Amino acid sequence: MDPKTRKIVVFVLIGIVAGWLASFIVQGGGLLQYLLSGVIGAFVGGYLLDVTGINLGIKNPLVAQILTATIGAILVVIIARIIS
Repeated sequence: MDPKTRKIVVFVLIGIVAGWLASFIVQGGGLLQYLLSGVIGAFVGGYLLDVTGINLGIKNPLVAQILTATIGAILVVIIARIIS
C-alpha cells in the first residue's frame, strides 16, 4: 500500500473510532454517522485546539489524534442537534 493510501485509511479509521467514542457521550449511532462526525470532528477539534493553544500533553500521536477528533466530533454532534 502506498503512503498516500495508508494515510487516508488511517484518517478514516481514526474518524470512525472518534465518532464511536463521541456517540457514547452524546448518544448517537450508525457507522456512517460515526465516520462523518469523526472525520469532520478531526478537522474541528484540530482547528479549535490549535487556535486556543491547548496541548493535550499526550505523547502517543495516534491517541492524541483520536482524542482530538473525538472532542471535535462531540462538538459537531452537539451543534448539529442545536441546528436541527
